[in-house]
Amino acid sequence: MATLGNPQETIAILQKYQFNFQKKFGQNFLIDTHVLDKIIAAADITKDDLVLEIGPGIGTMTQYLCENAREVVAVEIDKNLIPILEDTLSAYDNVTVINGDILKVDINKIVEERNNGKPIKVVANLPYYITTPIIMGLFESHVPIENITVMVQKEVADRMQVGPGTKEYGALSLAVQYYAEPYIVANVPPNCFMPRPKVGSAVIRLTRHAEPPVQVKDEKLMFQLIRASFNQRRKTLVNGISNASELSFSKEQITKALEQMGKPATVRGETFGLEEFATLANYL
Repeated sequence: MATLGNPQETIAILQKYQFNFQKKFGQNFLIDTHVLDKIIAAADITKDDLVLEIGPGIGTMTQYLCENAREVVAVEIDKNLIPILEDTLSAYDNVTVINGDILKVDINKIVEERNNGKPIKVVANLPYYITTPIIMGLFESHVPIENITVMVQKEVADRMQVGPGTKEYGALSLAVQYYAEPYIVANVPPNCFMPRPKVGSAVIRLTRHAEPPVQVKDEKLMFQLIRASFNQRRKTLVNGISNASELSFSKEQITKALEQMGKPATVRGETFGLEEFATLANYL
């Protein structure tokens, strides 16, 4: 039975091991069982599932995952947390803890060896400073993933879910929505963590698309166009793309492509959805 998830037990285990929080790892441990229950429910974890947990911390969510999943692989970057995890997870025989950087771990190998290449589920309380690289790294690696349920900064969760024409809309919105269907499960206040973060948080579930929502000939080009369009947000799409160092399209080429789409040369990238960026990439 899970023993963590409240302030008293969390403080006790931290004092037992004289653990000091490391700011460079963005450590904020969950101390609210209601939030933990919501994460487990949102991830839709069953006894058939292999779950990859990123940043298990002291093992709070890991205990819940072990009780609901067939197997859990938890990747923790902080070597000082490994003895604590060995203690808090000692009652479970369905968990493997890896001390490493998730951006360098061969997740495809884990999936092949432990799940016969079938899709896994990912659960994480992510360090806010590295949220985007981790999520995009998972998507771009083409690891078979059914869904990703993560705790992120509230502002980032909002950006993942919004559509064109809003101030939060940007390259992250488009990238996430190309790979998955985002859904904000719950907003989580700072008092649900130890130590308390300075910003609000949210649990978001990203359900992987079976097929991309748009047809694009060159995926890499589409994302280059997206980045160029939002790097200089106040400029027109023509100026943003023509000024991008990683691209070599002239203003005339871009204007012609926009004309073929029935769009004016004055259009801005923030008004384009995935469909428009895919079409633009196909015309260019």
